[in-house]
Amino acid sequence: MKSNNTIQNVIIAGGGTAGWMAAAALSKLVGKNINVTLIESDEIATVGVGEATIPPIRTFHKLLGINEQEFMQATQASFKLGISFENWGQTNTQYIHSFGMTGKECWAGEFHHFWLHSLSLGLESEFGQYCYELQAAKQNKFAFNQQNPINYAFHMDASRYALFLREFAENLGVTRLEGKITSVNKCPDSGSINSLTLADNNTIEGDFFIDCTGFRGLLIEQALHTGYEDWSHLLPCDSAIAVQTTAIDEDIKPYTRAIAHEAGWQWQIPLQQRVGNGLVYCSRYLADEQAKQLLLENIQGDTLTEPKIIKFKTGRRRKGWNKNCLALGLASGFVEPLESTSIHLIMSGIIRFMRLFPFNGITEQAVNEYNKQLKSEIENIRDFIVLHYKVTERTDSEFWRHCKSMDVPETLAHKISLFKRTGRVFLDDGDIFRVDSWVQVMLGQGIKPEQYHLIASLMTDEELTRFLTSIKQQISQRVAALPSHQAFLQQYCPTI
Repeated sequence: MKSNNTIQNVIIAGGGTAGWMAAAALSKLVGKNINVTLIESDEIATVGVGEATIPPIRTFHKLLGINEQEFMQATQASFKLGISFENWGQTNTQYIHSFGMTGKECWAGEFHHFWLHSLSLGLESEFGQYCYELQAAKQNKFAFNQQNPINYAFHMDASRYALFLREFAENLGVTRLEGKITSVNKCPDSGSINSLTLADNNTIEGDFFIDCTGFRGLLIEQALHTGYEDWSHLLPCDSAIAVQTTAIDEDIKPYTRAIAHEAGWQWQIPLQQRVGNGLVYCSRYLADEQAKQLLLENIQGDTLTEPKIIKFKTGRRRKGWNKNCLALGLASGFVEPLESTSIHLIMSGIIRFMRLFPFNGITEQAVNEYNKQLKSEIENIRDFIVLHYKVTERTDSEFWRHCKSMDVPETLAHKISLFKRTGRVFLDDGDIFRVDSWVQVMLGQGIKPEQYHLIASLMTDEELTRFLTSIKQQISQRVAALPSHQAFLQQYCPTI
């Protein structure tokens, strides 16, 4: 006999990446104590454009015991070392935000202070020359072994990833029900969700519900009226067009391209056998038809799919966990895919939920802790993405003039002015991006700090020159020894 409060039956509403990531993790890591049922309808298409990831996904896969080569073959994945940002600070400029560590740091100051000091001495060099992953990306090279580690993530086919995780989860006992949810039934006293009714009148009861129904938020919003915090005044893009093309590049790039245009930006994500392309834009400054034309004029290869227009509103649900419902993926909010954080937010939401799992009943304290951490994490991601738009010298279109002059959250304004005035960056608790990431983007967008930490000037000029030269030489030697990204893929995880 179970008590009235124990959580035994978990119902996941919706499939796609979010639904099957949740099903896979819960069945693998909590499964002995709960039953997991996932309801999805073949009639409802998933958005399925979250094809680029950041390195923590590897930790998620290790936790689940997923074999990396099998995953990569199943999803036609390629490796990703960072993102190339083109035309952001100014037109005809380019920098890479890489996953690597730049240089070496000391207790008082990160490496960029030593680099800034070297510039004041007339030792001209690019900041990116001191990052192994960044240099490997620029030369389209990739490999790893125990002697030569590298920090990486993946480009992958999101639809295939959901299918891969579905098979994984079903093998662990997850029940999949095909059907369209027609009503969400609540307890009249508590307001919690009791059950879901499907189009065939089948009613599925559960103790806890996970909403993976995308932007609609069928449970979290339509049934529980959780509320939405709109961020479109900070992130004005509200539309995207996605299209897949054949791969024409002989040498697959180990990075995502984010190419700014007059009213937003274009992505290019190279998989093993195709390329994911898309255009993110603000419909106030660019009509859908013009956007479609702009994208089709700026892609290579033959189109494999019809261009698909996706409308969105950036922001977050006021609570990610409300009563006996957890929202994941697009149901919990949307921060545009500029830094490939969509899948990361699903993953961190699942892990946070499992750490707070309400085996013996839901407590207000656990719900509040989940929501507090989610708020901190997603607001830090938001700030990092807004940074790319705010810190620009572009004034060539109404869109960029708006971005340059818009008000930003105090948290971001402080980070920008602190770096500008002192060269320092301090992270907040919920920051998933390291100091290196903030520095690469702020320098790349054109901020030149007025000061740096004087610890860097304790080295003599000769010591500093030797120190910098040795880092560059070591990186050059390591990169020279790498095979091409394409060659490593063919040997490590060839797809048929």
